[in-house]
Amino acid sequence: MKLQQVLATKGREIFTLSPSAPVSEAIGILAENNIGAIVAIDATGAPEGILSERDIIRAAATGTMPYESAVADLMTREIITGSPDDDLEPVLRIMTARHFRHLPVVEEGRLIGMLTLSDLVKAQMQWLQGAVENLETQLLQS
Repeated sequence: MKLQQVLATKGREIFTLSPSAPVSEAIGILAENNIGAIVAIDATGAPEGILSERDIIRAAATGTMPYESAVADLMTREIITGSPDDDLEPVLRIMTARHFRHLPVVEEGRLIGMLTLSDLVKAQMQWLQGAVENLETQLLQS
């Protein structure tokens, strides 16, 4: 199964903002849309970084929450992205091994979607359930 299939099922609604946007704006978007991360993009739509709940918690743990600081000050810049043509299983392994939950999907340098670990696990479970049902059907027909 390819990431493009998961995106087709989930939809491609993504939330983005400028790296210069204030952290307070990012927190508002996260809370309003019940999401765990937001991608900071440049003017061309290319991802520059990702701001997750974990990034915000780390900043808050210092005792001073920089609400009006730029997202760029808190975001993770070294992001791992996926391609629509990537296979699901290796991506799941990487996300699990590297302990991250949000995967921006990029095509031709532009952000086209965001998948979560939960999205990928759900897709994998559905695929496996379909495989089991196919095997059961084949066994019953034998």
